Amino acid sequence: MKVKPLFDKVVVESLEMEERTQSGFILPSAAQEKQQMAKIVAVGPGGIVDGKEIVMQVNVGDTVLYSKYAGSEFKVDGKELTIIRQSDILAIVE
Repeated sequence: MKVKPLFDKVVVESLEMEERTQSGFILPSAAQEKQQMAKIVAVGPGGIVDGKEIVMQVNVGDTVLYSKYAGSEFKVDGKELTIIRQSDILAIVE
């Protein structure tokens, strides 16, 4: 199944998080925070949103940092995806 976002939305897939602390302790999944670094898997076309012209600044394949409580999480074909607004993206990681 393919997910195609609308307007200024971006679909991201979280990158795997380190399961150990720097001192070597293994963290159970319940103790791990939601990862805020993700890879973009789909980008909406932009357009006029709330009366403002939105030009998309990100591309499929970019690795980004986004706001902690941004977006809505979905499970599609066994993958956990998050749909966020472009404005919730804080930076592109190069």
